[in-house]
Amino acid sequence: MSKQAAPRRVGDKEALAVNTTIRGSAQKLNLVAGLIRGRRAEDAMNILAFSKKAMAEDARKVLASAIANAENNHNLDVDALVVAEASVGKSITMKRFHARGRGKSTRILKPFSRLRIVVREVEEA
Repeated sequence: MSKQAAPRRVGDKEALAVNTTIRGSAQKLNLVAGLIRGRRAEDAMNILAFSKKAMAEDARKVLASAIANAENNHNLDVDALVVAEASVGKSITMKRFHARGRGKSTRILKPFSRLRIVVREVEEA
């Protein structure tokens, strides 16, 4: 009487990796995600490794996880992988307070973002 397994969220030739707590705004992370959308996985890893953006390191870790999932869990060819989807969204926002003059305080918002990367195996043409 166990419950049924959840259906796969991606196709048969696809693998997925998600990070839900990347420190920084979704707008800044989306600039990094835009660099790798639609590119080969190997090229995307090189772009992220040499990017000057601080969030590129977190995006590179998620992409490496998606590639490892494709290889180990779904038996896909690593050399034929393409970044099919790199979607960014908001996660939690920490609220902090900063003391100001005359006994006042100001709210500081520290946003977190989520990144979802899907890699797909394509046939070489």
